[in-house]
Order: sequence, then C-alpha cells, then structure tokens
Amino acid sequence: MTVVLARRAVAELIGTAFLVMAVVGSGIAATRLSPDDVGLQLLENSLVTGAVLVALILALQPVSASFNPVVTVIERALGVIDGRTTTALVAAQVVGGVVGVVIANLMFDLDAVALSTHDRTGGDLWLAEVVATFGLVLVVFGCLRTGRADTVALAVGGYITAAYWFTSSTSFANPAVTVARTLSDTFAGIQPSAAPAFVACQLVGGALGLVAVRFLFPTPVAVAADQEPAR
Repeated sequence: MTVVLARRAVAELIGTAFLVMAVVGSGIAATRLSPDDVGLQLLENSLVTGAVLVALILALQPVSASFNPVVTVIERALGVIDGRTTTALVAAQVVGGVVGVVIANLMFDLDAVALSTHDRTGGDLWLAEVVATFGLVLVVFGCLRTGRADTVALAVGGYITAAYWFTSSTSFANPAVTVARTLSDTFAGIQPSAAPAFVACQLVGGALGLVAVRFLFPTPVAVAADQEPAR
C-alpha cells in the first residue's frame, strides 16, 4: 500500500468512525434527554448527523471523504479510482464503522457491543432505502461532476438531515453504517437479521443513482489543479 493510499484509508476509517459515533451517540443522548418524545429524538438525531457530515467532509475532503461504500464503488464505476483503492477504502469504512459504534456505546456506559433488537423490516422501509441512497448518490455526484466539490459538505449534510424525515427508514443509505448499527441495541440500531435487506436496497439505489448520474452528467466538468481535492 502506498503512503497516499494509506492516508486515504485512514481518513475514511476516522471519518466513518466519527459519523457512526454521531449517529449512535446522539441517538442514545436523545432518548435519555427526551425520553417521552420520539419526534424530538429523531430531530436531535438528524441535526447531529447532518452537522457532523458537514464538518467531517470539510475537514477530510482534501484527503478522502466518502465514508460510504456505495459512494466509493460508484467512484470506481466512473473511473475516478482503481480497484485496489476501492477495496482499501471500503474495508476502512467498515472497520471505522465498527470502531465508531463501540466507542459510542462505551461513551454512554453501555456494553461495547450489544446486538440490536430494533426490527426494521418491510417493503416500505426497503423502498425508502432505495430512494434515500439514490438521492444521496445524485447529490454527491451532481456536485462533483459539475465542478462544485466545495459544495459537497453542505449538500450532503442538508440532504441527510432532510432524508431522516422524508424516508420511512430514516435514511441509513450506507452499508458500512448499517453494519455498524447492528452492534448497538439503542435508538439508532438495526437488528442484524434486518441489515442484509437494507444493504441490498442501498446497492440497488446506488446502481440506479449511477445510471442517473451518467445520464444527467455524462462529462465531468474540468477542475483547476489547484482546486481539485487530493485523491
């Protein structure tokens, strides 16, 4: 592994870990601070998730800031990265997610790992994951392929905050985060048996998003070398 690829993998690991810490940790805090109001819990959870995405992407984008295997695989499909890089980054994202959920559990004095009992199954939720992931891919690559990489952080943070509310699944839209959330029996958790269907629907949404991106933005806008994020 080259030094550049190692830096990218570490950035993805750290970023995904903090993303999961924010999702799970804010979910735990919300249920403790607002125990009788599920709507308020979701509001708190969504605002924290959106805010941390903005911060993490702004900080790590010059190195690598996908934090999502679907986004990384689509980068590979579009020829932005090679297969070796794809494998390293996806592995780092999955490991980062697991690290993040363990730390989140421990910060709130829970067992490091506790398999979730939060059942999330049903056609409505699966459809929601297709929609959520499709939209995320469109937002990310709509910004990137039109030469507006500097807008990705705000666009993604805003989209995920909104998608928490307009999708019935609360917009997981990320296989690495989905796997990590099986390890916390808290507000943001998902039962391990329900996770494979979520991941499958995220992949479907990503594939549909790729088709839309290729059609809508067939040729990426050239970006000046001094403005292009490091890859």
